[in-house]
Amino acid sequence: MSTERRSPLDRARVADAALRLLNEVGLDGLTLRAIAKELDVKAPALYWHFKDKQALLDEMATQMYRRMVAGTELDPADTWRERLLKVNRGLRTALLGYRDGAKVFSGSRFTGIDHAPALEANLGLLTSAGLTLAQAVDAGRTATAYTIGFVTEEQGMRPLPDDDRARTDITDRARRMADYPLAAAAGELLFHDYDRQFEEGLAVVIAGIGARYGPVP
Repeated sequence: MSTERRSPLDRARVADAALRLLNEVGLDGLTLRAIAKELDVKAPALYWHFKDKQALLDEMATQMYRRMVAGTELDPADTWRERLLKVNRGLRTALLGYRDGAKVFSGSRFTGIDHAPALEANLGLLTSAGLTLAQAVDAGRTATAYTIGFVTEEQGMRPLPDDDRARTDITDRARRMADYPLAAAAGELLFHDYDRQFEEGLAVVIAGIGARYGPVP
């Protein structure tokens, strides 16, 4: 008889199983019943820990954040621009590590205060550069919203992690839109090289923050 003992069922273990399953079935296929099967338990057992799917998504987003910041240290010598670049590049990388990662993260609430130290440091850096607290919050939220929105669209075109295949045939699109030369040529820019697209958009967001609020360089 096997003496192997499974770890107790808790919120962290359920969220870990859900994140593993996410890459297989996507957000639409991620049900409490499917997660229960993955954990080899009865579905009602999960309701002791999560009242509904949104509560589970909140815990999944929290776990994603914990993994994103694990072992990373903020450089106090960063400028506010460098910090926003690092934070949002890291966020994009983390979201792309999961199928539908941006959808899970969007609209979720962290279940702990793991994010508080980094948030405090980032707001401190921005306010030290001359922004008011309200401006610092707006700046951070705007950059984060850009990143989540961009990755949502990116994953809509490339659903699976490490999938470089585009869902749009750029050549066929250009042929069908031949009477609209600018719109046809735009396809190469819209549906190709998402790394370049992201970096350019983030640069525009950060330049706009600097132009509007005028913090010192």
